[in-house]
This record gives sequence, structure tokens and C-alpha cells, in this order.
Amino acid sequence: MTGAVTRRTVLAAGTVGAASSAMAMGGSKGSQGSNAARFSLGYAPHEGSFASRGDLFEQIAYAADQGFTAWEDNEARSRSVADQEKMAKAFAQRGMKMGVFVASMPKWAQSRPLLGGNDDAEREAFLADIRTSIDVAKRLNATRMTVVTGFLDQKVPLDIQTARVIDVMRKAGDIVAPHGIAMVMEPLNTRTNHPGVYMQTIAQGFAVARGVNSPAVKILADLYHEQIQSGNLIPALEMCWSEVGYIQFGDNPGRNEPGTGEINYASVVRWLRARRYDGVIGMEHGNSVKGRAGEDRLIAAYRKIDSQGEGL
Repeated sequence: MTGAVTRRTVLAAGTVGAASSAMAMGGSKGSQGSNAARFSLGYAPHEGSFASRGDLFEQIAYAADQGFTAWEDNEARSRSVADQEKMAKAFAQRGMKMGVFVASMPKWAQSRPLLGGNDDAEREAFLADIRTSIDVAKRLNATRMTVVTGFLDQKVPLDIQTARVIDVMRKAGDIVAPHGIAMVMEPLNTRTNHPGVYMQTIAQGFAVARGVNSPAVKILADLYHEQIQSGNLIPALEMCWSEVGYIQFGDNPGRNEPGTGEINYASVVRWLRARRYDGVIGMEHGNSVKGRAGEDRLIAAYRKIDSQGEGL
């Protein structure tokens, strides 16, 4: 997530580099049948992952043709009702799951909201967004919604802010729980992308989630952010697993596909498979190479970690 620009456009704009792969697999516009083996885990591309293949719906079709079984769309809340319904229909036709969308988009340029601050109005505005996001989730058959727990208020003691974040997340959980939806709180790194955010690590998310104590409030473990902020990924997941409700991948440095940085995603996949994780894994990153060569490389990267992660 960056500034006033949507996170998806930021990720798509970050496609630089060289090299390609021979993993290109069919998938003409409007194709109806899969021509590739399905991935064993629910890796979820997003709009921009396959930009050369056409519009949003042509990209969804192409992803299904390559064996992907899920899709992620942070901006789904801002799409028209007609497009949300069309997306749901496409997912049903292609046997795909909907991953997360952002239920309450922060105001990045203003460093808002301050959910732990002194102004109740900011917390009420957050809860209003949560209420209106329920219909979006239902249209998309989504069971997870991303939330960012706002920014730090330098005038308020951290422990007070934590108590207030727990309180507002408990209220939000009470709103969505009857609908079978869970919000997943996303810790963000402050060293590269998001200085000043409140929630910065999976462990901090664990503390808040345990304080809320609701099946409707869990953690989004974005491993790109966690690697920058804390590292020690698998032990962090192990300790906090009971409160993790969603996973996102992205390598570091660069925030591109697995294999372009320092994270051993094959080991992460083996660990997730051993835990029988059957949820969506958001591909929350850009492509390291522009155009179709980069799209082929993206598919190849996920084929590699999916196969190397076998054996447990």
C-alpha cells in the first residue's frame, strides 16, 4: 500500500528486470477450459498480474487457464455492483475462490485513521466502512476482508492505543461475525513502505487478535512485510498460527514473485502444507519482468515453489 495510489497499481508499476521462462501456457482471451494442472495451494493473482491478457475478466480467465484456483482484489469494494456480480459469476464458472479485498481503505497521505487516538469519529467511520463492506463480501462470496488498524498517534501512550484498537476491532467483529466473514488485520513494515502505521508485526497482530478473542478478527500474514520488519518467518507463523486467517507472498527486496529475493518460499510452502492450510495465498507483489515474459516468469516461479514444497 502506498500513498494515494492504490496498492494494485503500485505493484503493477514495479515490473522491471530481465529474463523469461518457457512456462507460458495457452489461455487466449475468452477461453473456457483449463489447459494446465491446478496448483496444489490457493495462490491468488490480482488485476495486473496478467495485464497483457486483457481486462480484469480476461485476466481472471487466463489465470484459471494456468491452474490458479483463487483471485485477490484489494479494490473490489470500489468496483460497481455489476462488476462485483460479474466477478462472482466468473469465479463460479472457473471454480475459483475470492481472496481478500480491503474493507476500509486508509488515507495514506493523511496518515489516517488513528484508531487508537482520542477522536471517536475516526473509529465510527471505520465501523461504517465495515458495515457497508458486508454486502460486497456477500456478492463476491468472500469470507475474508483486509483491514489496516491505522496509524500511530504520537500524543497517546502506546498501551492506550492498543486497548482502543482492541475495542474497535471487537465491535467490528461483532458486526461481521453473524455473516460468516472474518476481518484479517494486516501488519505492515515501517522500514521500507509504511512509516508510522500502528500494527507492524505478526506478533503484534497476535496480541490484538487474542485481546479481541473473536473468530471474526484474525491476522493477515503478509510475509514480504514480516521479512522486512522482523524476519524469522516460519517460527513467527508457528507461534501465532492460531490467529492467522490469511497469507500473502511477495519476495524481498523488490516485492516481486518468489525467487527474486531472499525468502525461501519453497520452505514456507512445505510448512503450510504440513499445517494442512487450505486457504487463499495472495500474490501481493509485482512481476520482476515487464510484459508477457514477466507473466510467464511469474507462473514458472509458482510452479517451482509448488513442486519444491511437496513431500510432506
